[in-house]
Amino acid sequence: MDDTAAARFERRAVGWVQAFEAKYSRFRDDSLISRINAAAGVDWVPIDADAEQIFLLCDTVCRLTQGIMDPTTLPLMRLWNWKQPPVAMPSPAAIAAAQTKIGWARVKREPGRIFLPEAGMCLDLGGFGKEYAVDQVAGIARDCGLAAALVDFGHDLRAMGVPPGRPAWHVGLEDPRNPGKSSGSVALYGDRGIASSGDYIRHFKHDGRRYGHIVDPRSGYPVANGCEQSTVVSGTCLQAGVLSTTAFILGIPAGINYVQNFPQCEALLIGSQGRAQTRGFFQYVVT
Repeated sequence: MDDTAAARFERRAVGWVQAFEAKYSRFRDDSLISRINAAAGVDWVPIDADAEQIFLLCDTVCRLTQGIMDPTTLPLMRLWNWKQPPVAMPSPAAIAAAQTKIGWARVKREPGRIFLPEAGMCLDLGGFGKEYAVDQVAGIARDCGLAAALVDFGHDLRAMGVPPGRPAWHVGLEDPRNPGKSSGSVALYGDRGIASSGDYIRHFKHDGRRYGHIVDPRSGYPVANGCEQSTVVSGTCLQAGVLSTTAFILGIPAGINYVQNFPQCEALLIGSQGRAQTRGFFQYVVT
């Protein structure tokens, strides 16, 4: 790799990420997602070919996870706002009302436009948007002539090739019981993605009970199945991230059984009662 290729990659990667965030972040009032949400129950919103591909991806994510990961779960997420003090526990009635606003299958789409048919419905790509971006940045690195790279967006990574003079990329696994410390590491080589999910950093306590930030849309409540962390290695960061979050919500052993349905995907789940992993996860573990 020469300095010219590296500089070209940096410029293109930063530009792409900035444009992606500006278009799809729900935290920006001028983004496409915010405009779609603001028009819920009112009017259609025009979209371009790029956005149509993103929403096709939403179809795939929702189908592969059997609705566990649904881009329309934002009404529930806003109820369980762990960042907003003082913590106010949502009532069962409020949770039930929010659940009536959820359902990707209800979103109306036609070529060149999209419509949320009920006021209060809203979209959020937080379940897979960052992982998708990791893969796109890895693609930019490849287009710029980089033979080896490790794209790291924090708990979501994509490895290309191997680092100079080493047989693999070593990626530390954060200890869910001691955040900021490593509980081990995995070796990534070739072209692999890895993602971890957990609620050990983003959570709050109320009346002595701990509530995490990952909400199960089926129950309307934060996940409380004893799972502390899930990690998945896959061919892409996007797939790893989707499978990791889904496995975390399913817990042990259902999450392990779920990941084993996907070829060349391996998982490690850590829970309060122990850990479990797919049959092939050992091949990535660094001893």
